[in-house]
Amino acid sequence: MSILRSLVLVVVAVGLSVGTPARSASSKDWPGWRGPTRDGQAAPNQTVPVTWSESEGVLWRAAIRGKGHGSPTVVGDRIYLATADPATQEQRVLCFDRHSGRSIWETVVHQGPLETGGHRHNSQASSTVTWDGERLYINFHHAKAIHTTALDTTGTIVWQQRVSDFVNHQGFGSSPVVHESVVVVTADHKGGGRIAGLDRRTGRVVWQQDRPQIANYASAAILTVGGRTQAVVAGCNLISSFDPLTGRKLWEVPGSTEETVVTAVTDGRRVFTSGGYPRNHVVAVEADGSGTVAWQHNQRLYVPSMLVKDGHVFAVLDSGAAVCWKSDTGEERWREKVDKDFYASPVMVGNRIYVTNLRGVTSVFEATPTHFKLLAQNQLGQEALASPAICGNRIYLRHATTGESRQEYLWCIGQAAEPRKTAMLGP
Repeated sequence: MSILRSLVLVVVAVGLSVGTPARSASSKDWPGWRGPTRDGQAAPNQTVPVTWSESEGVLWRAAIRGKGHGSPTVVGDRIYLATADPATQEQRVLCFDRHSGRSIWETVVHQGPLETGGHRHNSQASSTVTWDGERLYINFHHAKAIHTTALDTTGTIVWQQRVSDFVNHQGFGSSPVVHESVVVVTADHKGGGRIAGLDRRTGRVVWQQDRPQIANYASAAILTVGGRTQAVVAGCNLISSFDPLTGRKLWEVPGSTEETVVTAVTDGRRVFTSGGYPRNHVVAVEADGSGTVAWQHNQRLYVPSMLVKDGHVFAVLDSGAAVCWKSDTGEERWREKVDKDFYASPVMVGNRIYVTNLRGVTSVFEATPTHFKLLAQNQLGQEALASPAICGNRIYLRHATTGESRQEYLWCIGQAAEPRKTAMLGP
C-alpha cells in the first residue's frame, strides 16, 4: 500500500493557500450528497436566483478536468468535486475557491486504466465528496473494486480502504455518508455486494454486511425515523435498515425492486424509496420493522431522489412529470409536466424546487401540496447529470458543453453584491 501510494497519490497545489480549518457545517454549506440535511432540502431563507443563462447571473465559471457526475460539495471557502480524466487515466478530487472558481489543488486518488463498460451515461466519478467537519471522503470504482478514500482539506490522502470487489454492470455511483464515528459505504453488485461502516479516523472496517448478488446503485440514507437513527438502503428486492454504528440489522423487508438509484427519505414515520428495474415502483414502508406497506404506486422513479415536506412527497419522475403525494396515504394531489430526461435529483428551497435534466436545462417550479407553478427554465451548456448544490444564496452546477470536444464546467449562479466583471476560468 505504501509503495502504491508513493507512486500514484500526487497532490498538485495551484497558486493559493491550501487548507481550511475544521469547522461545523452551516446553512451556507452543502457538505455532501443531498445537502446539509441529506434529503435535498436547502436552507429555506435564501435569496436564490430563479432565472439565469450563460450570459446572465453567472458569477464565475471554472473548467473541470475530465468527466464526472458527482455533485459539488461546498464548505467554507472551498468547493470539492470528484472527476475521472480519460487523457491521464486518473481519478481525482479537485478543490476550487468558492468565491472565484480558481483551482486550489488537485489530488490523484487512483491511477491506471479507468474501468470501461456500463451505461452510456456512466462516468468513473459519479460519487459526491462528503465532508465531516475535518476530512473529505470519496468512493471510486478502481481495479475491479470499490475503494473509499479520506483526504484532509489540503488534499493529502489520510487513508484508503478497499471495501469490496465489484462486478461492473451499469456502473458505480453511490456516495459515502458520515454518521458520528463511521463512514457508511454501499457497494452492491452482481458478484455479491457489501455495505460497510469504516472508522472515520483510520479507515478500519468497523462492520460489514454482505448483500445479494444483484446490481444496485443506491447510497445509504442516515434517517431518524421510528424513534432511532437508521442507515437505510433499498434495492436487491429489499428495503434494509442497519444501526449505522454497529451494522446490526434493525429490520429488512421485501418491497423494493432489484435495481434502485434513489436515496431513501422519510417523514419521521415512513421510509420512501423507488426503483425502475425490472419494474417501476414507488413505495412507502412503515419504519418499525413490521414490513407494513403504507402505499405503493406503479410509477417510474428510477434515478431522481424524492423530497418530503409538510406531510407530502414531491418527486420528478423519469418521464419528466412533477408529482405530489400525501405521505401517509399516497394520494396524488397533483401532477404536471416539467421537461424530460431527468437523471439529477431535485433540490428544494422553501416552496421552490430546482431540477436539472440531461440537456443542461434547470427547471424551477413552485410546489406546495395544493399547487404547481412553473417559474423558469434555464439552459447552461448542453449536458448535465450532476444534481445542483444550493447554499449561501448561490447555485453551483456541474454542466458540460459539447460540440467538437466535451468540456465540463463548474458554474456559480447568483446575484453579485456589487457590479463586477464575471470570471470565466478555463477554455
